[in-house]
Amino acid sequence: MKSTKKIVPYLPRRKRLWKQRSALLLSLTFLVCCLGGCGKPPGKATSRSLSGLSQVTLNEVAHSVFYAPMYAAMENGYFEEEGIDLTLVTGFGADKTMTAVLTGEADIGFMGSESTIYTYLGKTQDHVVNFAQLTQRAGNFLVSREPVSDFTWDSLKGKTVLGGRSGGMPQMVFEYILKKNNMDPNTDLSIDQSIDFGSTAAAFSGGQGDYTIEFEPYATALEAKGDGYVIASLGEDSGYIPYTSFSAKKSFIDANPELIQSFTNALQKGMDYVQQHSPEEIAKVISPQFKETDLTALASAVARYKEQDTWKNNLILEEEAFCLLQNILEEAGELSQRVPYEDLVNTHFAEVANRTNNQGLSN
Repeated sequence: MKSTKKIVPYLPRRKRLWKQRSALLLSLTFLVCCLGGCGKPPGKATSRSLSGLSQVTLNEVAHSVFYAPMYAAMENGYFEEEGIDLTLVTGFGADKTMTAVLTGEADIGFMGSESTIYTYLGKTQDHVVNFAQLTQRAGNFLVSREPVSDFTWDSLKGKTVLGGRSGGMPQMVFEYILKKNNMDPNTDLSIDQSIDFGSTAAAFSGGQGDYTIEFEPYATALEAKGDGYVIASLGEDSGYIPYTSFSAKKSFIDANPELIQSFTNALQKGMDYVQQHSPEEIAKVISPQFKETDLTALASAVARYKEQDTWKNNLILEEEAFCLLQNILEEAGELSQRVPYEDLVNTHFAEVANRTNNQGLSN
């Protein structure tokens, strides 16, 4: 039985800075928690479906080939093998995904770990804890209007780039790379942050910007239409970064440790699958998640991610990686104070899944 995928319709919204949205999110969250508690009561586990599987709602920050191991786990039936009936919802932004988790609309969130830091610093009573890391590099690419064989980052001086929102990982990693290459993100170029997440590729095709930063399959789609050309990988140029992870409220994890373990086991199986199979095989498996994308283009997108070592072969979010994330947040001016690793990261479930996997491979 396949997992259910439900995509939330995209709703346009006015431009807002991430800090403004974060402040609003935290205020609303605090109000909801004070008035009646956030979502499910701490001790309440998920309900059972007619098949006897535990029903779990997962809210993902975006729908991208970047997350292929998760989709491989879904399409290969690994969640069902672990006793989980999974419903996938796309939040279209870390702020929306985090809100869904905090209010109990979603059991588990999949987003950048920086969101858990923001809410923790906002004094959220039942804070969100990261329990499994999926990607270890940035997953977006710089797309130009013409092919460029000898690109250097200083080529962006005086140009307009369609970027991401302030405080989000795509934008912070972009600025991190610019600074590494002696570029000032505020004065050396113009970064257009007015376009909603998921709409930049269409805007670029419509003539906006000299360059755009895109995840897959949008980067490959622009190339297929002749509207753009991938000229640089932000993942390669930024190095290893704990880009996305799975998280849940501490109360939910404490009340449902077996379910979290089963969920993590399924993810590890999906990770193993993409590590052990070719881009063409992976593309075929996850193709039901990307029905609008040609299979050849999908395989090309998977190959890009596979070649740059995007996916972590285990799901353990290590302290060194979390420290690097906080360094990036500080450099971007988004971190008021450092947060304790042990409060926001629980590695137990990923460690167990990794040990179980290694034992299975040795038998």
